[in-house]
Amino acid sequence: MMDNLRAASNHVVLKVILGLIILSFVLTGVGSYLTGGGSDYAAKVNGQEISRAQLDQAFNSERSRQQQMLGDQFSQLASNDGYMQQIRQQALSQLVDQALLDQYIKDLHISISDDQVEKAIFAQQAFQTKGQFDNAKYNALLANAGLSADRYAEGLRKQLATQQLINAVANTDFMLKGETSKLVELVSQKRDIRQATIDVNALAAKQTVTDDEIAQHYQQHKNDFMAPEQFRVSYIKMDAASLQENVSEADIQSWYDQHKADYTQPQRNRYSVIQTKTEADASAVLEQLKGGADFAALAKSKSIDPISARKGGDMGWLEPATTPDELKNAGLTQKGQLSGVIKSSVGFLVVRLDDVQPEQIKPLAEVRDAVADKAKQEKAVDAFYQQQQKVSEAASNDNESLAGAAQASGLKVVETGWFSRDSVPQELNFDAVKNAVFNGGLMGQNGAPGNNSDVITVDGDRAFVLRISEHKPEAVKPLDEVKAQIADTLKHNKAAQQAKAQADKLLADLNAGKADVLSAAGLTLGASKTVDRNSQDPVAQTAFNLPQPAAGKTTWGVSEDMQGNVVLVALDKVSSGALPQEQVDEMVKGMTQNNAQLAFEALLENLRKDAKIKYGAAAQMQ
Repeated sequence: MMDNLRAASNHVVLKVILGLIILSFVLTGVGSYLTGGGSDYAAKVNGQEISRAQLDQAFNSERSRQQQMLGDQFSQLASNDGYMQQIRQQALSQLVDQALLDQYIKDLHISISDDQVEKAIFAQQAFQTKGQFDNAKYNALLANAGLSADRYAEGLRKQLATQQLINAVANTDFMLKGETSKLVELVSQKRDIRQATIDVNALAAKQTVTDDEIAQHYQQHKNDFMAPEQFRVSYIKMDAASLQENVSEADIQSWYDQHKADYTQPQRNRYSVIQTKTEADASAVLEQLKGGADFAALAKSKSIDPISARKGGDMGWLEPATTPDELKNAGLTQKGQLSGVIKSSVGFLVVRLDDVQPEQIKPLAEVRDAVADKAKQEKAVDAFYQQQQKVSEAASNDNESLAGAAQASGLKVVETGWFSRDSVPQELNFDAVKNAVFNGGLMGQNGAPGNNSDVITVDGDRAFVLRISEHKPEAVKPLDEVKAQIADTLKHNKAAQQAKAQADKLLADLNAGKADVLSAAGLTLGASKTVDRNSQDPVAQTAFNLPQPAAGKTTWGVSEDMQGNVVLVALDKVSSGALPQEQVDEMVKGMTQNNAQLAFEALLENLRKDAKIKYGAAAQMQ
């Protein structure tokens, strides 16, 4: 089977496919098997070396993954050497785990057959076209990743062996029928409750606080009353869209003449090919063709290129950019013309030119609207860059205001109100603009306004020049500004304490059998309601933490509701529920998977404990 894979990667059609396909493809988990040693190693696991190259590759892969996941936030984290070293250590830990698993798999004599590898390759969607394995795509992707068929198959074999070990561990966990029944009974349990609410807001309205209490709270919690750093900004906005204007026929004709290649279909040739292993075989094929043999029939029976052979040698229409050099240099100019025997990197070829499609140029009349749009956009972009140049020069020459830049460009200066990092005006809400405002580069000494910014381009078609007009550093808000807020907080805190103390006393009386204490306190139990374990209501969660009541009795508890009120909870009844079988199956599956994960983590922990692991210099960032 491996011979077939090697043969499939060695044919002339692959060169055509590589000319047509631009594809980024990552072969996960293969690279770490393919790079080798060097004395500067990262780690040795029971004598097996993990090289610097392997660690660098794993580190770069993890770095790229986190960059895609975190976006702009990653650039800030990447400047932290400690964070990057942490990523490197994580990558090394994963390589050590993989080495331990590889060794354990070898000890267990777990093996993957060629047939299993072949089925796995054929099943991968990345290698399929319309649900069927595409040999050409397979070869092109491997070539793009710099891998041979053998190397990829070997990496995949190790992946499959690891997966077989994981499956073996996962499949050892199960739940007994009785355990499942008890779990279902517990999860589906329902509880009937009543509740009496002590309104904290009503109590707060009756509270009083002194100026001394307010002042003391202010001194103790100053960090809660910080006013964020704030800015006022002056700016000039440039917009390419505002510079678009109609173009003349001469402009349209000129743009078309300069970009005629964009509307030109180059000459295309259609070839058929027969590929052989030896020159003698190719010569024999050529003699049969000259004797009148059918090209398609010979291609199907004689060509060693499986893809073109199935099509009778037909390679389809090829443009100059996608035509292999062997065909370009064959000297074929007439339809039906045969080449001689051509030596190539994949064997020997006999080629026939089947058809020629001359160069075709779309006339201007056919594409005029599209050309006019392009000419208009290009003209606006040119004007946009000229405008940026004027504004940039003027802003640099007069660095104490934007007046000169406004005069040079004919654009007005806009002044913002005060804003912080959390309230940037929508007009300026671009990462590049915010970075210029907040990074300190536009500030002068002692917080005074500094210089004008450089031209800041955003989204490709807009640009800004700005300066900081005024700045307020982060500071504690004055007491007078937050006095009312503190008073409300203190009143609410006093009310909450009073409500909790009242509830605790009522709870003690209720547990002592004094049933009339609620009415004496002006409280009434609400209607009974049934709650389940999935409820996010804190009152319901409290109910599930109470002991089950005896028949005809009530269990009491204290909780808070979603509004912060104190609630007395009466638990009257506990009953069993039921779950749909699908939900039961999913629950059991989740439990067994969780247990299997714990078992697998324990396996790795034991392997690490018993292993001899030595870390080298390459484990650290350089």
